[in-house]
Amino acid sequence: MKPWSKLLKLILYPFFRKFISMPGRSHSGKISPLTESEREIRERVEWYVRQLAEDIGERNIKQYENLQKAARYIENIFWGLGYEARHQDFTVGSATMKNIEAEVRGRSRPDEIIVIGAHYDTVFGCAGADDNASGIAALLELARLFKELQPERTVRFVAFANEENQNNPWEMMGSYAYAERCKLRGEKIVGMLSLEMLGYYSEAEGSQVYPFPFNLFYPTKGDFLAFVGDYGSRKWVKSALASFRKYAQVPSEGVAAPSRFRDINRSDHWAFWQFGYPGLMITDTSNFRYPHVHTPQDTPDKLDFDKLTRAVSGLKAMVVELANDWR
Repeated sequence: MKPWSKLLKLILYPFFRKFISMPGRSHSGKISPLTESEREIRERVEWYVRQLAEDIGERNIKQYENLQKAARYIENIFWGLGYEARHQDFTVGSATMKNIEAEVRGRSRPDEIIVIGAHYDTVFGCAGADDNASGIAALLELARLFKELQPERTVRFVAFANEENQNNPWEMMGSYAYAERCKLRGEKIVGMLSLEMLGYYSEAEGSQVYPFPFNLFYPTKGDFLAFVGDYGSRKWVKSALASFRKYAQVPSEGVAAPSRFRDINRSDHWAFWQFGYPGLMITDTSNFRYPHVHTPQDTPDKLDFDKLTRAVSGLKAMVVELANDWR
C-alpha cells in the first residue's frame, strides 16, 4: 500500500470501523486435504454446476425453456433428497416463473426461520457457472447435508428466479415476491443468507479490487469469501461470520454498511431488507474479482471446486450453529 493510502486509511478508519470491524479471525495458513465426506461434496457440487451451466445453459426470460428446465431440475433434486418441494409462481410480463423451496422444520422453535437462498437464472448470453450455478450447487448440497439433522429453528432452502432481472425494477425479482409473501404470512425470518457466486478464487496480488473507500480496508488477493450486509443486518452479519470463521478453511471478510453504498445491495438479500428481515450476501465478490462475470466465458473450468467444497463445508457448520445456538 502506498504511503498516501496508508495515511488515508488511518484517517478514515475511525469513521468506517463500525461497518468493517468483524468478530473472529479469517482462516490463514495450512489447509487440510479434503476428507472423504468433503470429496463427496466436491463431486456433487461440480456435477450440479455442470448440469446447470453445460447441459442446460443460459436460463432466463429469453431462454425460457431452459429456465423451466432449471426449475424442474432443482425441484427434482429436492424431491430426490426426500424433501417435499414446493414452488411459488409469480409473473414477469407474460412469463410465469417459479421460486422453489424445501425446508427442515425446527424442533423447538419452528416458527423461527433461517432462509438460505440462491438464484438459478442467468443474464442474457451467459451460461452462468459462477453466477450463479455455484450458489445453487451450494444450496442443493447444504439441503442434502441438512436432511437428517434436527435443528432447533426451521431452515428453509429456496431457489429464486429472475434475480438477473435485466434492468427491470428490482421488485420483479423472485426473492422480492418470496420475501413479500413471508411478510404477508407473518413469518418470522430471523435471517436470510444469499449464496451469490462462490466459486472463483485467486492467489494473485492485485486480483481483488473494491471501490473507494473499501479498497483501503480489504485484501488485494481474491482468495476469500465476503459476508456483506446492510447496517441494519449487522448483528446477523457478525454472528454468521463469527461462526463461519470457527469452522471454515476459507479466508473470509465482512462488512455491514449503510445501503447507500449500492454495491452491498446486489443480490437476493436486498429483497428481505425491504420487508424488515435481516439478510446478507455470501460471495466471491463478483466483478470485483471475477473477470468473466456476465460473459459467455463464465464456464465451469474457471471455478475452483476444492475451495467451493471447503466453503460449503464451512457454511454447513455455520448454519448448524445459527439454527441451534444463535440468539
